[in-house]
Amino acid sequence: MSLTLTTPAPGELVSPTARLVLASGDLNDPAYRQEWEATRRLGIGGSDVAAIVGLDKHRGARHVYEEKHGRDIVRDNEAMEIGREIEDFIARMFSKRSGVPIATPPGTLAHVDHAWALVNIDRDALDPETGEVAGPLECKNRSEYQLEEWESEDGPPDAPALQCHWGMAVGGYARGYVAALVGGNKLRWHVVERDEEMIGHLLEYCGEWYERHVLEGFPPPVDGLEATKDLLGRLYEVKPEAIAEADLSKARELRAQRADLDAQIKALTKQKTAVENEMRDTAGTAEVVRVGAATAWTWKANGNFSEAGFREKHPEIAARCTKTVEVLDLDRIKAEYEAAYNACRGRRLYVPKKEL
Repeated sequence: MSLTLTTPAPGELVSPTARLVLASGDLNDPAYRQEWEATRRLGIGGSDVAAIVGLDKHRGARHVYEEKHGRDIVRDNEAMEIGREIEDFIARMFSKRSGVPIATPPGTLAHVDHAWALVNIDRDALDPETGEVAGPLECKNRSEYQLEEWESEDGPPDAPALQCHWGMAVGGYARGYVAALVGGNKLRWHVVERDEEMIGHLLEYCGEWYERHVLEGFPPPVDGLEATKDLLGRLYEVKPEAIAEADLSKARELRAQRADLDAQIKALTKQKTAVENEMRDTAGTAEVVRVGAATAWTWKANGNFSEAGFREKHPEIAARCTKTVEVLDLDRIKAEYEAAYNACRGRRLYVPKKEL
């Protein structure tokens, strides 16, 4: 059951420890969205916490830093759009399965003692007896490949669990819920109990992070996420042939670290291949290797198709099954539209072998 509670006025206390700072509105309205985004930049929200502490696969602390300083780095995509559209369905299914009534939240909340601690809760979970807000409900749309994570007896995955804890931290609630639609047809949900030690740590750590990186403006160190590599590639507009000066000792240190990691990767790759070759040798002509009823590993002919090998072995079939495909004339684009061509090129990191 989903309810709509009376919307309080901004500044009004709406939970044990939170006030309303911005009433909910239509994010498709450009004026409201601009106000909503400006409000988000004033503090740390639930979706920022996992990124700040390094538990978000898709965003890192540098993403949060850039967003808080007004850089437009968010790339909306189909998955994000579907997630927004399906949120109400997930919430209603959770309420139906759990028996916990839900309501539409009033908007963006801020902690009464930590004004920088903000939260936008997906849905309010209500006490079935009193009808009062009992805690936050976070709704997620997840891939079938993540089913095992959502069926764990240890609770939901780390990132959504942290987001739920943040909702409890800002709102002062004793309990929260996380629900996920997995694979499009499986609803899995967890109860998350308040953990005072966890909440205390999050408020302290995120408060210090906000002070250092948002108020004082010092960028956080970059991390090893692929998402951060993509961010850095989009963050700086390339100035052809421009030169950035680096400290000699720092440059040597980074190059040495990279060379050492390259050597480790090569050694470990060779060791891994040796183990995998022994597994292939054990399989022989079989596709499946079992230990009793359990599958130990498989070696099936379901890998990448070799077009060159097929053309060599079956030239007549290849000729019959060849089709014409329209492709961009890159040479012409480069010659006639150089600026547009360069604007769409990725940036490649190259490190010369010659020592500094």
